[in-house]
Amino acid sequence: MPAIVGVVNVNSVGSSGVLHIGDVYSITPISTAKTFAGAGSFNTGDRLHVINQQSATNVQDSDLNDQNITANA
Repeated sequence: MPAIVGVVNVNSVGSSGVLHIGDVYSITPISTAKTFAGAGSFNTGDRLHVINQQSATNVQDSDLNDQNITANA
């Protein structure tokens, strides 16, 4: 069904962002990221006490492509 859209104010859209107004079949943002982090890296909260005696992060990536992305731009 067609959508009726009123006033739209877009301040900014990031490099991998999607702006969707109205009907759509498929939304496919094109962005990839790979994050390496050691033990306790993503802990958040109040009064955290993290003890890591020894931490090593394996950043070896034997395959070339983790998730292939093909764009029709």
